[in-house]
This record gives sequence, structure tokens and C-alpha cells, in this order.
Amino acid sequence: MFNGLGMNLGNLSRLSDAKTRSISPENFTGEKGKGGMAIQGTGAGCAKDLGQKWKISPSVTIKPGETFVMADIKGMGAIQQMWMTPSGFNWRHLILRMYWDDQEMPSVECPLGDFFCNGVGTPCILRSLPICVNPGRAFNSFFEMPFRKRAYITFTNLTNEEAFLYYQINYTLTEVPEDCAYFHAQFRRVNPLPYKEDYTIVDGIKGKGQYVGTYLALGVNNNGWWGEGEIKFFMDGDGEFPTICGTGTEDYFLGSYNFDINGKYVEFDCPYGGLKLNKVDETYQANRRFGMYRWHIMDPIRFDSDLKVTIQDIGWRCDGRYLPRQDDMASVAYWYQTLPTVPFPPFPDKDYLEII
Repeated sequence: MFNGLGMNLGNLSRLSDAKTRSISPENFTGEKGKGGMAIQGTGAGCAKDLGQKWKISPSVTIKPGETFVMADIKGMGAIQQMWMTPSGFNWRHLILRMYWDDQEMPSVECPLGDFFCNGVGTPCILRSLPICVNPGRAFNSFFEMPFRKRAYITFTNLTNEEAFLYYQINYTLTEVPEDCAYFHAQFRRVNPLPYKEDYTIVDGIKGKGQYVGTYLALGVNNNGWWGEGEIKFFMDGDGEFPTICGTGTEDYFLGSYNFDINGKYVEFDCPYGGLKLNKVDETYQANRRFGMYRWHIMDPIRFDSDLKVTIQDIGWRCDGRYLPRQDDMASVAYWYQTLPTVPFPPFPDKDYLEII
């Protein structure tokens, strides 16, 4: 029976018993009838002549090294949309974590920028179905995130300065069908990639689910074209060889022929994939960075027991031969699966996260 999850244009007219709630600095708990009650907050000085109800608490201040609890929702339901905008541009050192149903280990653990497909060191506007980034630095997620007991979301500031965060988490309280899985996202980074090694986007996934997206932020350490690598999906007991093998990096991210028109890289956005560039035109900048995203919304990659995803880092060398490259590779894997979540690899420290 329809329960308020998974709304789309085709069922917007259908009534539901689901209850809509929203968490923000104006209502930290999302309780009914409790919004806009603040009498102190980051906007109090601006509203001093107006008083309560006049945008007293639009944001929060998070000190260096501090972890802030963005949401602690108890019960059954699903997060349906998140919007947030931080101060500053050091998004690799602002860490987003999400925990479902009282698990001790996070199911989502990512730098804020990379989660929202902004891991190239400069802001990128992004227009896609599940993730969009709009002027100026407005991060939006439309991934549905069901939970049955509890949703717990934190934001950690690893920078040396206070972070100001505006945010809104819109969710529904409703019954979650038995076949709904839990949202996951995992960040990894290797810099530089060892010679002749494949880059691992994710491995160790155990359970039943579907893989729904990849973000790859690549900093090139050699001249020339870099994107000949094949992506590979090892699933359900695959050994040396995968079930799914792509034909090249730009092909997987829905481009072709080096993303090149008339000798120039061409950025693009579409609902399911895209390319973003970090323009290197300043003194002392060492290399170019490329951000690529691919959403498996119409073609989710389903697995019954386990999944591993890798991609090769290959370019060209003299005599038309492949060049195994040693680039700066960072990624986010997005998927849904049953619980429990296998513990993620140790999260990189502050220095290893830095975009250098």
C-alpha cells in the first residue's frame, strides 16, 4: 500500500498517512509546532528590533575539531531531501556521517564536498537528479534514506576555523516496507596510486542491495590523456574476473573520446552523469583536477551477497601504448543494502584528506 515514500510526478495526487517533518536550526528536533521558537541564535543580533519568530536561529556555529549532531530522529520513516550550505570552501575537511537504526558504525562517511560531487578544490555547479549544487555553494541531496528505528546524522569540523552551517533536513514519519534497503556512501582516497595498481572505489560490502552511484575526483600527475581505465564490478563471489567490465573512464561517466571537442575538455551535466573541471590558470598550481559523477538510477547494479568496485588509472605513452598512471584518486561510492553495515576502512586523517 502507498505510504508516502518514493513520491514522483505520477503519484503526487495520492493521499497518504505519512507525517512530514523538518529539522533545521529553527527546529533542532523536528517536533510538530516547534519551529521558529528560538530566542537566541546566530541571527539574534540582526533581529534585535523584531524579537522571537524573526529568523533568530538560521544557522549553527561549529568550533574547530567539534562534532555537531545535525539530526537525531527516532521512529520509522525516511529522509527525503537535505539542503545545507557551509561557510568557507575547505569542504574536504568538513565530514558528514550518518548512522541507521543504532548501528555503532556509520553507513555514510564522506567529506561534505565529495558527497555532493565537489572534490576538485574549487566550487562546481551541478545539475543532476539525486544531487544538485546551486549558487552559491548550496548542497542538495534527494536520495531517499529510510530508517526503521533511528536516523542519526553528524557534521565534524576538521578545519582550524569556526564553521557556520545552514541546513534543512526534510523527512517523513511513516511505515517502511520490508524491501526498502539502507542508504550508504563511502569515501576513499589514494595519492598517488601505486604503479600498475587498480584503484578500489569500494570493497568489503556484505549483504543484499544495489549500487546506485559513483563520484570520482582525479588529480592528474602526468601530461596527456588519462581516462582509458576500465571500471569493474565484482559481485556475488566473483574471483579474478568481474561480472561487469567497462570500456573506459569517460565511457562509464557517460562521455566519449576524452571528453574532447576541438582539442578542449568540455564540461557537461545531465540527470545521470557529468564532468566538472578545476581550471588551472594560476601561478604555482601543479595539476588539473577532474570531477566525474555517474548515477545508476535507471540501471542499478544489484547484488545478492557481496560487491567490490575498482577502476584502472590508464593513459597513453609513446608508440601507442597504455601508460599505467599514478594519479591522485578520490571517490565516493553510493549504494543501498541490508544491515548490518560492515565497518568501513579507517577514515583518512586531516593531512591525507587535503587537496594538495
